[in-house]
Amino acid sequence: MEKDGPVIYGLEFQARALSAQTAEQEAVRFLVGTQSLKFSNNQVHLVELNEETSNLKTQIFQHPIGEIWSIQASPTEAEKFITCYNTLTDEGTCQMKGALWKIPSSQDINDIIPLEKLADIDTTPYGNDLKTITYHPTDSKKAVSVVDNNFVLWDLSFKPQAVTVGTLASKGQPRFTNGKWNPHSTTNQFVTLNENNVRGWDFRDPKEPVWTIINAHSQIIRDLDFNSNRQYYLATCGDDGYMKFWDIRNPTEPVMSKIEHSHWVWSIRINRFHDQLVLTSSSDSRVILCSAASISSEPFGHMVSMEEGASMEETCTKEKLEDGVIGKYEEHEDSVYAVEWSSADPWTFASLSYDGRLVLNKVPRKYKYQILL
Repeated sequence: MEKDGPVIYGLEFQARALSAQTAEQEAVRFLVGTQSLKFSNNQVHLVELNEETSNLKTQIFQHPIGEIWSIQASPTEAEKFITCYNTLTDEGTCQMKGALWKIPSSQDINDIIPLEKLADIDTTPYGNDLKTITYHPTDSKKAVSVVDNNFVLWDLSFKPQAVTVGTLASKGQPRFTNGKWNPHSTTNQFVTLNENNVRGWDFRDPKEPVWTIINAHSQIIRDLDFNSNRQYYLATCGDDGYMKFWDIRNPTEPVMSKIEHSHWVWSIRINRFHDQLVLTSSSDSRVILCSAASISSEPFGHMVSMEEGASMEETCTKEKLEDGVIGKYEEHEDSVYAVEWSSADPWTFASLSYDGRLVLNKVPRKYKYQILL
């Protein structure tokens, strides 16, 4: 990818589940889960990018028990991941379930290899509408499931055991749409989305939320992400087409609000290393890379010593990255349900559209050097 051009990988089946292989710090790898209505056809693809040649190396694994709606890679064990999948019960009805998997250590990359199922994560006692099971940011023995109006903390040390349950109790049978760990607050905090509201919960006392952002968007919120480098900052996106950035200490107004997409925004990701960079993907078939430098941990650019003979004003002007769109990616022809930064290379990201097209792109060099130099 020397010329920063896109690298495209096509899957045989429709897909909407994407995860960077988080524990892999050397190679650029992503996990993709398929959605075939014939449950036995479903697969997990492990896609690796060779950064020197821009070639892709792929391994395909069987996931024969249902269509994958969510996939989450372990934060510490590269070969393990969790899927949320839709399957048929003995009565012939659809049921969302969760499972913990391990990638077998096979060297044969030409065959489709069975995955090793380590355990079922049985969320059915807490509801039927399982949205996601998300790992603790740094501890692969902990995960949280979001199902109906419950979020459940699991201990995955041996057989998965439910440890703590939090419930959103209000009128009208509310349902969570998504959830994510807060990487700050000693990782005791979990954040949920329901309709157009955001709530932060503390596992030590999950009866009531510790903070709320009511009516954060005018329509359903689809996704959220935390700024790993600024403790109180998070971003949300939703069906109103907006991405919004919040300081949870002052939840009445967003610190920044932008509308760049023409349809629902399904995914938002803040770069963990350079939090000026924010990705969004939408059912307008586009991926947009924005700069939110003014609210990042480096609002005036990378701190460097002044060049000899240059004034302070000249140096700041040269280093500062302005807010706004810095890249529009239109390689997709269907709704783009997921976008993820690589865990190994801070400048590489992947996006996945429903027609099974995975696209790997890089941050334009102009902005990369503007951030670094």
